[in-house]
Amino acid sequence: MNWKVVLAILSCNIVFMSASYTMLIPFLPMYLIRELGVDPASVNIWSGVVFSATFAVSAVMAPIWGRLSDKKGKKLMAIRASLLLSISYFLGGIVTTPMQLVFMRMFQGFAAGLWPMELAIMTLYAPRQKMGICLGIMQGVMTAGGIIGPLFGGILAELFGMRMSFYLASAALFLNCLVFIFVIKEPPEEDVSAKPIKNKSAENAQGLLKIPLLRNMLIYAAFVQMVILILQPILTTYISSMAQHIDKLVLVSGLVFSLSGFASAISAPLWGRFGQHNGFFTSFSWALITAGICMIFQALPNNLYLFAASQFVVGLFFAGINPSINAILAENTDSHTRGRIFGLMFSAQQIGAMVGPILGGIIATFIGIKFVFIVSGVILIAISLISRKHRREYVQI
Repeated sequence: MNWKVVLAILSCNIVFMSASYTMLIPFLPMYLIRELGVDPASVNIWSGVVFSATFAVSAVMAPIWGRLSDKKGKKLMAIRASLLLSISYFLGGIVTTPMQLVFMRMFQGFAAGLWPMELAIMTLYAPRQKMGICLGIMQGVMTAGGIIGPLFGGILAELFGMRMSFYLASAALFLNCLVFIFVIKEPPEEDVSAKPIKNKSAENAQGLLKIPLLRNMLIYAAFVQMVILILQPILTTYISSMAQHIDKLVLVSGLVFSLSGFASAISAPLWGRFGQHNGFFTSFSWALITAGICMIFQALPNNLYLFAASQFVVGLFFAGINPSINAILAENTDSHTRGRIFGLMFSAQQIGAMVGPILGGIIATFIGIKFVFIVSGVILIAISLISRKHRREYVQI
């Protein structure tokens, strides 16, 4: 298949996948109260359990699915993930108790793994000189889907009830499944001798983790995801505190919150192009340090409009981090280990996603909400400096 056709098809699939997820997750507390009869006083506890259940299971399963994809094929694992995710969303629409929703989310964690398979398939189809652009576009459409989802989910909830969102998400993932079955072909195998990391040096997950470049990139991916989830729980509250005298507070908060996503959707393909021409390690390092500096400055504004501008700027720079990690991993693995490494990356991100909200809540409660931005920025700058220090290890693999 032509790589441009594959990119176009996978981009549509990613929009469906991302929008299906985000049109449900922000509304889970409301779903628990309105549909499942949870007492408002205990909804925060149930929301935390429901939210984290998927991360806990998917962190364990992602490397297993990645290894199977290297043995049985990336296409088969993409079909598996799409079908099981479709079933999980359908189950979410028919649950009647909060505990059933927890089990549904655990099953969703078991089913997860579509995003790393999308990445693995695209990196095998993309020409080497177009890798950065392809991954940048995929990250951009992933972010765009994340912006579309909450808006669409809110409209559906108002018009048809919240259960309809689950059924629509189920249909979207089933459509993705059909596309993988009938349209996408199994990606071609690569010449392993052309890759810096040979298949024989990474026969299992433990072997991959012994390679400095891969191990460190997975650690960086976990910390980056942790930073994202440190901010998410407190961001809307922080915005609301600055916009308390403005009409339509919820709408304004949502718009400011989404500015970073809009910026990321715009700039992610540009970061991919930059990395393609200047090296993905360079784009990774610069994206980290610029995003970190901008996050620290986010702690300064007490004015909503200045904060909104800073939120947009952070999104412009943050968008370069994950595509660069993905490209570095793809450049240094062959088709026989690509599924495993992206599975491990997804697992690392799930661990970061579990730690982030807890750390953010602790910092905001005991030190102050502004320090959440400072700590997040310092973490990103530290990753950039540490990765530069260890760069010599990467060229010696």
